[in-house]
This record gives sequence, structure tokens and C-alpha cells, in this order.
Amino acid sequence: MSSSHVPDLRTRYLGLELRSPLVASASPATGTVDGMVRLEAAGAAAVVLPSLFEEQLTHDQVEVQAYLDAGSESFGEALSFVPEVTDYNTGPERYLGLLGEARERLSIPVIASLNGTTLGGWAHYAHLCEQAGADALELNEYLLAADPSDSPDVVEGRYLELVEAVVASVDIPVAVKLSPYFTSFGHLARRLVDAGASGLVLFNRFTRLDVDLDTLELHLPVDLSTPQALGLPLRWTGMLFSSVDASLAVSGGVHSGLDAAKALLVGADVAMTTSAVLKGGAAALTGIEAELTEWLTEHEYESVAQLRGSVSRARVPDPSVYERANYVHSLTRYASRFQPR
Repeated sequence: MSSSHVPDLRTRYLGLELRSPLVASASPATGTVDGMVRLEAAGAAAVVLPSLFEEQLTHDQVEVQAYLDAGSESFGEALSFVPEVTDYNTGPERYLGLLGEARERLSIPVIASLNGTTLGGWAHYAHLCEQAGADALELNEYLLAADPSDSPDVVEGRYLELVEAVVASVDIPVAVKLSPYFTSFGHLARRLVDAGASGLVLFNRFTRLDVDLDTLELHLPVDLSTPQALGLPLRWTGMLFSSVDASLAVSGGVHSGLDAAKALLVGADVAMTTSAVLKGGAAALTGIEAELTEWLTEHEYESVAQLRGSVSRARVPDPSVYERANYVHSLTRYASRFQPR
């Protein structure tokens, strides 16, 4: 390939055509329309709004249900039952307004994010997000199985029930953002796709718990990711590629164009970044895209499609590198450094 040739960065995610695989995921940077406009100008191929949290849904859900069932399904009318929530960055009404304005001002796909664990009003809010202009939905299922009496089937059943309810309420694609803490993650991934999920985002991170030794109070610090966090989503994306009929997004640890290339090589459709943008501003995306383009050119790739999944579990000569055998090999190799010579 000629060094002057520019690789084709286009990709598809959730059935949406994107100019590149770089997506600005949910963060304060996507919490304002001006911020999203800057991200688009810097190279974001899509944006994910900050999550609308279940705790913010303090309206009377029965009243909303009756209102919608009566046929008043317009965006403006349904909002009359949504009280403003001033905690966090946006309440339900303002969230939908932000979504609508973003859809008007941006030319790239706008993905709404809902964060919760119970059915509640999620189906209704998913429907309202669609009406407000969302091109897709991301269900950020942040559920910590803290009750030891809950079996894996009970915990996973909650995820599946929520996905089924939301998918049934909208015509736009739905992605599910998950944590990796499941007994058989691959099995759950398949069940979620069977339940209607169009994509999987790997991974969500639980907030770190800390203890103040002076006050004995518990704290939940918000830690930005590092490139070292990329290993886990790379492993599972590589294992799920070609085994689930869904889009795959790597989230967590993407700080450079080389990180994005790794995500694509194991099988991701897109590489999502939050911490890099929070650290370096929207311009971080410009740098990531330039580095990705340079790497593709140097390695003579014509397009993103050409390399996607080429080192996934389904395509590497020795699939055991994704499994236990690789763990034993790594320990053996590291231990050899301390053997007497």
C-alpha cells in the first residue's frame, strides 16, 4: 500500500455507519451539547450521553403508564409527568432535552444511556429517548450481586428481563454495558443477544470502595482508567468475536491509537474512550485517530474492516492464548527471570 494512501476507518456499530471506530463514551465531556460538538469536531464518530440513573426516576410510573396507554405518546406531553431532578448533572426532563438538542446539532450518531437494574419505568424512558432522537440506547446494567441468597440464574434473569422489556419498547438498537463478574460470561453474552441486544460493551467498572481511616467513613472514589485496564476487555472481546451475533465495543483502557488498534484486532467494532478525553480534552481524540491511521498505514492495512478480529480466538493458530494455558506459560516465563544462571 502506498504511504500516501489513507486507510478507510469506517466501521459499523449497532447497525449504524460510523466514520471511524472512535466513540466518546459516557462522561461529563458528553454532558453538554457544546461538549459533544467539540468531540465531533475532534473526530468522535459517535457519542454516548452520560447515564440517566434509576435513582433519578422519582415520578409516578403508574401515572406515566396510564398516560401513555391513553395514547398521549408525544415527547412533550409525556414530559409533563417527569419532575426535574437537580442532583447529578441532569434530571429526566433535562436529560431528554439534552438528547433532543444534541440530535439537532450533531451529524454523528447520539446514543442515550440508561443505568438501572429494575424494570420500573425503563421501557417508557427508552421509548422517550427514542422519540427525543436517540440513534441507539446503551443499557448500563450496574448491578452488584450483594445478596448471597441470589443464585446466578436469579441475577442473570434480572439482566435478561430488563433487556427484553427495553428492546420490546423501541425500534432503535440496544447495547448492553456489562461488568465481567459472571460465572460464565460467554453464556450470558449469548443469552443477552438472544434476548434482543444488538451490541455488548465490555466493560463497566464498579466504583472502588475506600475507607477514611480518620473518620471511618466509606468513600467511593472515581478513578480514571489506565492503559493497563485494557487487558480484560481485549480478552473477552477476542473470545466473543464470531461467537455472538452482535456488535462489540471495547471500553476501558483506550488511551491511544495503538490501544484502539488492539481493540480492533481482537474483534471490536468500536473503541470507546472516556478517561483519555477527561485527561486531555476533546483533542485527545484527534491524537488517537492520527496514531491509529499511522499504525494502519505502516502495517499496510487498507481498512479497519481488514484487520478486525484477525487475532481473535477464532482466528489465532493457538486459541489457548486466551485461556488457562497462557496463564501457566506467563507465570513460567516470569519465574525464569529469577532462576540462577
